[in-house]
Amino acid sequence: WGDETVLAELRSKRRNANTYAKVSKGMQDRGYNRDAQQCRVKIKELRQAYQRTRDANGRSGSAPQTCRFYDELHAILGGAASTDPPMWYDSVCGSSETTEEHFQGE
Repeated sequence: WGDETVLAELRSKRRNANTYAKVSKGMQDRGYNRDAQQCRVKIKELRQAYQRTRDANGRSGSAPQTCRFYDELHAILGGAASTDPPMWYDSVCGSSETTEEHFQGE
């Protein structure tokens, strides 16, 4: 899901069944059994949690808030151009690696 091409597809299309199928396939390649519908629901929930937290933190006078995986979600959804390579984040194991590290073994 953190791959820029997948994010671009999700942003540019209305019907994303094939994109969620790609995410599901990626999960299966990593040993997780998630179908496209489960991936769609989870991505939607994570995106909404990130947006609610970001909106709350944008209001003046409010106490800083966070949500589970905020830093990882910010890396994926933050939208800021970066010179750092894209990150893969395994939320089940809590590990991350750059795209280059991810593909070295393949």
